[in-house]
Amino acid sequence: MRKGVRPAIECSFFPCGQYLTAPPSPIPHPALRKRDPNEKKRTPEPLSRVVGAFLKHSKLEERLEQAAVVPEWEVLVGKQIAKVTKPISVTRDGTLFVAVKTNAWMTELSLMEPQLLRALNAKTGRQRVRKIRLQLMR
Repeated sequence: MRKGVRPAIECSFFPCGQYLTAPPSPIPHPALRKRDPNEKKRTPEPLSRVVGAFLKHSKLEERLEQAAVVPEWEVLVGKQIAKVTKPISVTRDGTLFVAVKTNAWMTELSLMEPQLLRALNAKTGRQRVRKIRLQLMR
């Protein structure tokens, strides 16, 4: 018998000499487990609590707080600046990458960096944005 080929079985529905392949053998799913009869049943927990516990345990909670400046960008810096900029990301060391439409705005914003940092870091309880890196939009 060839390797990898299931054995054929004769079927009574087909004329003599025709065969069908054998049905696949039942393989237990590795993720399923039998519950111990003595194990206490748990009640479902809210997803927000489970995700919150995971973020705290994996130490990602601070990074999420730090990255919250990206969706809050327009409120923090104002509509005029938000129209010509787009926040991209915040690195672990607190560097905020911002895309800017023109070189003129890039120069203006680089001069305004201390004021922008004060506005971004005004909210207490989150890790500070230490530096703003400006780059031209593509």
